Amino acid sequence: MAQDKLDLDIQKKLDTVEEYKFEPIKGYPMLHWKGKRPFTSTQYYPAQQKENYGEEVNGWMNKIFWGDNLQVMSHLLKEYRGKVDLIYIDPPFDSKADYKRKIELKGKKIENNRTSFEEKQYTDIWTNDSYLQFIYERVILLKELLSDKGTIYVHADYRKIHYLQLIMDEIFGASNFRNEIIWCYTGASNVGSDFPKKHDNILRYSKTGNYVFFKDSIRIPYAEGSLDRANRNVIGTGGMNFESIELNANGKVPEDFWVDIQRAARYPGEKTGYPTQKSKKLLERILKASSKPGDIVFDCFMGSGTTQAVAMELGRKFIGADINLGAIETTTKRLNISREKITSKVPDVDFTNEDGETEKIKDFYTGFSVYNVNNYDVFRNPVQAKEILKQALEIQPLPNNTIYDGEKDGRMVKIMPVNRIATRADLNELISGFNYKSFQKKFEKQPNKPVENLLLVCMGHEPDLAATLQKEIHPYKIDVEVVDILRDKSNLEFKRDSEAEIVVEDNKLVIKQFYPMNLLQKLSIMKENVEDWKELVESIKVDFNYDDAVFEPSVVDIPEKEEMVIGEYDIPENAGTIRVKITDLLSESLEISIDN
Repeated sequence: MAQDKLDLDIQKKLDTVEEYKFEPIKGYPMLHWKGKRPFTSTQYYPAQQKENYGEEVNGWMNKIFWGDNLQVMSHLLKEYRGKVDLIYIDPPFDSKADYKRKIELKGKKIENNRTSFEEKQYTDIWTNDSYLQFIYERVILLKELLSDKGTIYVHADYRKIHYLQLIMDEIFGASNFRNEIIWCYTGASNVGSDFPKKHDNILRYSKTGNYVFFKDSIRIPYAEGSLDRANRNVIGTGGMNFESIELNANGKVPEDFWVDIQRAARYPGEKTGYPTQKSKKLLERILKASSKPGDIVFDCFMGSGTTQAVAMELGRKFIGADINLGAIETTTKRLNISREKITSKVPDVDFTNEDGETEKIKDFYTGFSVYNVNNYDVFRNPVQAKEILKQALEIQPLPNNTIYDGEKDGRMVKIMPVNRIATRADLNELISGFNYKSFQKKFEKQPNKPVENLLLVCMGHEPDLAATLQKEIHPYKIDVEVVDILRDKSNLEFKRDSEAEIVVEDNKLVIKQFYPMNLLQKLSIMKENVEDWKELVESIKVDFNYDDAVFEPSVVDIPEKEEMVIGEYDIPENAGTIRVKITDLLSESLEISIDN
C-alpha cells in the first residue's frame, strides 16, 4: 500500500507541471555568461484551440501553436513529456538582421504605383547574454519533451555554433553528441578579403545512448566508378583497401558534410517567401534518418513550416510552434496544400527500418489544429503598461472614472488586458459598469444614434469583440472601434481591423468587398481606390457550421501564387452559422460570422 501511494504521488507530480523539477544538469563543461540563471521548473500555460483542418488519423491530430515557444513547451509538458521522437530546430542565429519578406499585389487594377513592398517578419538582434539564456531555457524544455530513443538537431551557423555546442554538451551530456553536420551550399558571393561563408552547422545529439538511426533510409549514390573499383579490388587513395569493404548496391550513408542539398530557392516552386526558409530535401534527410512513420516530430521555431510539411508527406506526426503570426499563416497555407495533395493521391513512399527491410508507408497524418497559447507576455507589469500606453497614444486621463482609462479623439478609452489577447469574457467589466441611466436618456432623445463612442485598446483580441459588446447592450447602439497595439521596441502604433462586405445571394456566400486597412495604409491606398479586392487576399476559408468555438473550414480557397481567390461559394443545405476568415497579403486575418 505504501509503495502504491508513493507511485501515485510521483505520477501526480509528473502530471502537474508546476511541481515537477527538471533533472539536474550533469553534462560538462559548462558555459557561463552574465546573468546565467538556473532553470529548474516552469508553469503550465493553457492553449485555446482556434482552427481545425482535416480529420484525425488513428486518433491523432497534428498541432500548430501560436505563441512564445517557452510557454508552448510548458503547455506540452503535461501530455508530451518524453514522447517526442525527433526534434529539429532552426533558432535565431544572432545574425544582426531584420528579416523581411516581399509583399506583392496579385493584379494590376489597384490605382497605385506601389505594387510591392518589404514587410519585416522578425528581428534577429540580441545581446550575447540574453541570447544564450534564451537558448539555454528552451533546450532544457526540449530535452524534457524528447523520448529516451529520440534525437535532436540544432541548426546554426558560424556566429553561435561554438556557444550552442557547449550548451548542448551541458544539458544533454557530451557523451550524447553524435555529429556536427556541415551543410554546404553554393551561390553567388561578393568576395572581399575572406573566403565566402557558404555552410551552416547542424548539431545532432541523442537523449541517451540508445537512439535510433535508420541509415538505409538515407543512402545516396557512390561517386562514379566506386563500385567498379571495388569489384576490381583496387587499392583506393589513402591506402583504403576495397577488398575489405562491402559496398551496398543502394549507395552509401552520407558523411557529415552534405554537399548534395541546396537551399530552398534552388528548388522550383518551393519558396514560400518566408525569410530563412530551409529546403525540404534537408529536412527529408533528417526525418528519414532519425524517425519512422508514426513518430512525433517537433519544431518550435517552425518559420515557414518546412519540418511540418515534410513530416506530413513522410507519414510522421508533428507539432509546431512559432511566435510570429506570419509564420502561422504561412505554415497553415502550406500544410493545407500538402493535405489536399495527399488526400487526392496517396504518396508512394517507402521506409527502410534498422534491419534493412523496406515497407510502404500506409498512414498519412494530414489533419491539424491551430492553437493560441493565451498567456502572451507583452508587458510584465500591467499597471506600468497602462501608463506607458496612455502616454504613447496620447490618451487624456479621466482620474475619477472607474470604468474608462481615458479619452481620445472623442472616444472613451478602455485598455484591455496587457499580458494576453482580449477575450469576450473580458468585456464583462465594461458591461456591468456602463451608466445605463445615461444611455437611456440619450436613447430617448436620439434612438438612432450611438449612446457611446468607445475605443478598446488590445494586445490582440478575439474576433467579434465589438459585435459581442454591441449584442450584450441591445437595444442601445454603441460605436466601438477595436485596435491592437504592435510593440516593436519603443514604437507603438495602431493596428486597425479590416473591413468586409459579405452577403448571401441565391444560396451563395458572396464577398462583395474587402478592405485590409493596415495593408492599404502601407500601400497608401484609399478604400475607394480598391477596384479588385482579390488582389489583396492570400486566402479565404469558410466554416458553414461554426459552433462559436473552433473554426473548421470546409472551404479552403488558397490560390497559386499568381492566381486569385474565387470569392463566391455555394452554401450547403445543412448550413448553420457561417464563419468566414479572410487573410490578406500581410498574413493578417479578418473573421466574420454570418447568420444563414
